[in-house]
Amino acid sequence: MTPEEKISPAQARRIALAAQGFGTARPASPHQGHLRRTVERLGLHQIDSVNVLTRAHYLPAFSRLGAYDQDLLNRAAWGRRGERRLFEYWAHEASLLPLATHPLLRWRMDRADRGAAGYSSMRAIARDRRAEAMAVLDRIRQEGPLAASDFESSRTGWWEWSASKAMLEWLFYAGHITTATRRRSFERVYDLTERVIPAAILALPTPPEAEAHRQLIDRAARALGIATAGELRDYFRLAPEDARIAIATLVEEGVLIPATVPGWPPAFLHHEARRPRRIEARALLAPFDPLIWERGRTERLFAFRYRIEIYVPLAKRQHGYYVLPFLLGDRLVARVDLKADRKSARLLVLAVHREPDAPAETDEALKVELLLLAQWLGLSEVSAPSR
Repeated sequence: MTPEEKISPAQARRIALAAQGFGTARPASPHQGHLRRTVERLGLHQIDSVNVLTRAHYLPAFSRLGAYDQDLLNRAAWGRRGERRLFEYWAHEASLLPLATHPLLRWRMDRADRGAAGYSSMRAIARDRRAEAMAVLDRIRQEGPLAASDFESSRTGWWEWSASKAMLEWLFYAGHITTATRRRSFERVYDLTERVIPAAILALPTPPEAEAHRQLIDRAARALGIATAGELRDYFRLAPEDARIAIATLVEEGVLIPATVPGWPPAFLHHEARRPRRIEARALLAPFDPLIWERGRTERLFAFRYRIEIYVPLAKRQHGYYVLPFLLGDRLVARVDLKADRKSARLLVLAVHREPDAPAETDEALKVELLLLAQWLGLSEVSAPSR
């Protein structure tokens, strides 16, 4: 067993940033290979449908690569079968994941199929309404890809929308169906898994549950660099006991190194984590970026308390509706409330809140990043916040 390491908070922050793909120069012309490597490094992109700026799953690659072509992600996620590199499934939350991760999540699909995972309503479908759900599956098999609204508008009068939607979601969670495409409204369209996921991926062997958990924790540790047990578990939403066993196995193998960081719970360092002495970065971060999605970790790494306020009444919001933290160097130095006004082709900067210790170059660096963001979104102007 590898001896415990002592890591300073500043070192931990730089290790985490390097593991997440920050600290290296952005490519001049991002291409599909850059996007593929970014998603593989992070392990997943969390999906979110809020479109006040752009949907959140597009932003992590922008934060790391700059102005890449969003159609690269669209084709990788929802394109023709031969060009797909990603698939949708419940991992952290609803996520886009590299196809190679599919075998590592089949244990979760199997548990859902047996009614041993998921919300109580999903467990009830597996237990009590399986025949009805299989009828939904058979309809997709016969008619081709369908969305929940297709059942709602059906003339057959089988079910109300809520019931059919619940059955579709159970079939999705259990791995019987997956996302074939997304409609303009971002509604998910389902099809049989074997008609979407490449045959070579489905033919890959399914590892035992314990080995799948071990590999998922390893991927989480690579993506985080250094992390607590809770953060490792949370990355792919593993059960506490499953994660505990996987972490212990990886420590015994020397893949994870126990570490102490002042002010942190016990932590683990991935044995291949880079340890840069300096990080040069400039990025706006989506609320669901894996660098900051675990809010307690964000406070430990950056002394930056961050909450998304979409569901907070307007009068009670502190910073705004859709607020992106701004990373400069190895610190979060500001938060910016943004909105894309597509009719007027403007990026609206509704508010900027600088941290008390933000460096003098914050405003200029933020201006550069906002201009790049506007360009990437096809907006011709950046509006200044009202004083």
